[in-house]
Amino acid sequence: MKEIFVAPSILSADFCEMGKAVAAIEDSGAQWVHCDVMDGLFVPNITFGPKMVSDIRKITKLTLDAHLMIVNPERYVERFAAAGADFITVHIEAGDRIREALEKIKACGKKAGLSVKPNTPVSEIAPFLDVLDIVLIMSVEPGFSGQKFIPHALEKIREAKQLIGDRNILVQIDGGVNAQNAAEVLAAGADSIVAGNAFFLAADKKAAVRVLKGMNN
Repeated sequence: MKEIFVAPSILSADFCEMGKAVAAIEDSGAQWVHCDVMDGLFVPNITFGPKMVSDIRKITKLTLDAHLMIVNPERYVERFAAAGADFITVHIEAGDRIREALEKIKACGKKAGLSVKPNTPVSEIAPFLDVLDIVLIMSVEPGFSGQKFIPHALEKIREAKQLIGDRNILVQIDGGVNAQNAAEVLAAGADSIVAGNAFFLAADKKAAVRVLKGMNN
């Protein structure tokens, strides 16, 4: 059975209690911390920058998964690499220098990711497969947590897996994944699940992570 990587998104945490939020992720059995970076331009919301990633890096050895929802990400990927991010994912829709951004991530010794919004065909990632470590399928419109899962994302996961073939590239799903649809997401082939409210609003976070990993107990 393959390992499923659960990445709770700190966007859904209480920023006044960030240390406790990261400790809760560590205690839950989740392996990654997902950091949603938004600039108010690519998406209609503003969150945080490299300093937040750097501060989280100081208090955890978990994998830091930075999702850059920003325009022209090639300008900033090196800063997030220096801050301690392990995975850095940019959006294919975020500018015309995406390959440059991905190659900068790799040059920094980090894992490179490419994300597609709900209305972007998965086929658009094909020219970049040679530099990718992860493909992120958005199952909501990026910008805010707590949105409802878009079912078409399941087919996009399957399309991504087919495009990837035998390459060592993970497929991640982000947006509205919870106990009710996790089994479908895993069956479609997802390797990593981002969880916001499904994690931070769960009374039993260990149980929530087990469900997201497809474990029955």
